[in-house]
Amino acid sequence: MDLQNKRIPEAEFARQRQEVLAQWPTGKDVNLEEAVAYQKAIPQERRFGDKLIKAKNEGRTLIQPRAGVPVVEEHIKLMKLLEEKGEADLLPSTIDSYTRQNRYVEAENGIQESIRLGRAMLNGFPAVNHGVAKCRQVVESVNTPLQVRHGTPDARLLTEITYAGGFTSYEGGGISYNLPYCKNVPMERTIRDWQYVDRLTGLYEEMGVSINREPYGPLTGTLVPPCISHAAAIIEALLAAEQGVKNITVGYGQCGNLVQDIAAIKSLQALTDEYMAKYGYNDVVVTTVFHQWMGGFPADEAKAFGVISSASLIAALSKATKVIVKSPHEAVGIPTMEANAEGMRCTKQVVNMMADQEFKDVRLEGEIAIICEETRAIVDKCFELGMGDIAVGVCRGVEAGVLDVPFAPCRANKGLMLPCRDNDGAVRILNTGNLPFSKELKDFHASKIAERAKAEKRDASFQMVIDDVYAIGKGRLVGRPKNI
Repeated sequence: MDLQNKRIPEAEFARQRQEVLAQWPTGKDVNLEEAVAYQKAIPQERRFGDKLIKAKNEGRTLIQPRAGVPVVEEHIKLMKLLEEKGEADLLPSTIDSYTRQNRYVEAENGIQESIRLGRAMLNGFPAVNHGVAKCRQVVESVNTPLQVRHGTPDARLLTEITYAGGFTSYEGGGISYNLPYCKNVPMERTIRDWQYVDRLTGLYEEMGVSINREPYGPLTGTLVPPCISHAAAIIEALLAAEQGVKNITVGYGQCGNLVQDIAAIKSLQALTDEYMAKYGYNDVVVTTVFHQWMGGFPADEAKAFGVISSASLIAALSKATKVIVKSPHEAVGIPTMEANAEGMRCTKQVVNMMADQEFKDVRLEGEIAIICEETRAIVDKCFELGMGDIAVGVCRGVEAGVLDVPFAPCRANKGLMLPCRDNDGAVRILNTGNLPFSKELKDFHASKIAERAKAEKRDASFQMVIDDVYAIGKGRLVGRPKNI
């Protein structure tokens, strides 16, 4: 089939599904009708999308960690601890790296080695290898809704197994799980594979089971301007809606400037609603997720809690529907269960304190307007390049550098756009590359960076970018020379 943003025909989906379920022996245990019946028996309070909608309506911000280990019993122990001691509103199951690359033989070896050695030899939960029944053990072990979090370019079998296993939310997309994660996978392939994921989600929806879908917001997580992550999230949301998805959570990763980050979440909700209405998806519920700082963390745990607290404050004041929580061990590796729970309790405390407060700043509306203008320029140009078809248009847009993710490893990504911070710490664009910005937008970014260059008595250059990448890990937001 030629790539297009059209619902996958029933016969074509059935043909693909036969191939997908044959990729690993656990696929034979998936029965769509039985899986739907199992999902329908899950009570409403354990359904991810329902809990998000309730929180959005009440103006509350839910907290969710990242976590996953290879052995089922240990994973259950981890989920229970995060639910009880971490006070999680929502739970994850982070998938291991072998599964993300569809390397199930190595994942199986990792499970066996983890059991033999009594410690985790995989960096996540290998759901495909464990299969439907063991996924259900995990789902039934807690009273909190569970989401699959991963990083998989071809996630079709993982989706089949985990949906049948009772997970009620699923992260990722054809842009966000390609450009930041892959080197040589063509955009057309990941868009097509994720159309399958979304069509399967749409089938569950049509059979009476609503499963939440979440494009991965932070992308590379390093100085990503809001317009870039917004454009990717909106396009993935549109692609999902075409396949029948009705519950979508769009995300954004913390950049660090209070006004810009709050403006980013508010504009992301408004823009996604705007594009859903514009293209006729009026029955889709949109919620938001704010990701705590994805870059380098200070090794000192007390300082790390400072980074976590700042992000928690922004999540609450922006009225994000949920926040993805970091731990005080981010600088040193995979956190202990206890450290993960500590990061969550820290976040919960700040979120609860800020819940009833409104953020008012004279700069907020101006920042929202800038983000909206930039994002519309990118998304609309992708539609133009695809001659009205966004699936085609985003592939052409990435190739042309219209959508350009900073520091992405993917060869398809143009890599011309270069971000750095302005004098207030907001992420601006040092080199706009081929972004389809007006002269006024380009001049805006140039003037903001020139202000910083003048204040620091140095030229605007790549050195600023390098300094900014490492700044938060060193206790600053803006990477300034030592004599400033």
